[in-house]
Amino acid sequence: MLRWISGFFSVLLLSLTVACGGGGDGPSGNVVEVAQRDSRFSILVEAVQAAGLADTLSGSTQVTVLAPTNDAFAALLAELGVSKDQLISNKTLLQTVLKYHVLSGRVPVNALPLGKAVKPVGGGFFKIDRTGSNLVVTDGRNRTSKIVQADIQASNGVIHAVDRVLLPADKSIVQTAIANPDFSVLVEAVTAAGLVDSLAGTGPFTVFAPTNAAFSSLLAELGLTKAQLLEDKPLLSKVLTYHVVSGLILKAEVPLNAPVKTVEGESFTVGADLAITDQRSRRANIVATDVLASNGVIHVLDKVILPLP
Repeated sequence: MLRWISGFFSVLLLSLTVACGGGGDGPSGNVVEVAQRDSRFSILVEAVQAAGLADTLSGSTQVTVLAPTNDAFAALLAELGVSKDQLISNKTLLQTVLKYHVLSGRVPVNALPLGKAVKPVGGGFFKIDRTGSNLVVTDGRNRTSKIVQADIQASNGVIHAVDRVLLPADKSIVQTAIANPDFSVLVEAVTAAGLVDSLAGTGPFTVFAPTNAAFSSLLAELGLTKAQLLEDKPLLSKVLTYHVVSGLILKAEVPLNAPVKTVEGESFTVGADLAITDQRSRRANIVATDVLASNGVIHVLDKVILPLP
């Protein structure tokens, strides 16, 4: 009986080993080969080949690919109003978009940085947040995508399937503000102060952007009209540059209860409640965060903050 039991468990162990792919065998195939065997990624594979990236993603260099499914590509085609053939024939666009989905190194899902800038090999950045049980990717155009399957292993990296194609930013901080009607006074002020070119530069910058309502409150507080404020270029420049921090600081990376130095030269502090205290001990609330742009990020304020006179 003992011999029979021993033999049974030996056969069972062998069966489990074969079913699991063997004890020491690694993943079967590189990133491209793994994607080719998965029918969900057929358009992605076609795009990778058309963009001339198949050899790169088949090499020995370890990579992490956020892989859009066929459904994700179908949604993109509808969003852009193009056919698959039109997309596939645009090699420059394909390369830009596909490289935006590739990270250097093998990064398993539990090692993806949350709330921080993630920089793909093609340049730019996006961020990943946990929302409930989902990992949500926000791309450079502030579109969101979910990771629907993680840690698909390949010999030269790992694949995380996503349900939407990511797109890099196509607007600077200034262009992003122009596109939002709630920042129309801010745009007028930046233009009057001669700061458009600076804020459209390479950066990156972090801008704490007051809404139109915030400017209305400031005018009432100072007893000025909008025209009077816009005419005072030295004051305008001083106030606006007090809202700009050099570097890319997403919400998760904002230093709390510590001085945040601005390009104007003075600092403000941010509390755990995301309320800013300026140099005049006035408070402003950060009411929206992490609006991504090509050269930085915008956090929205409900009040204009002021440096010392």
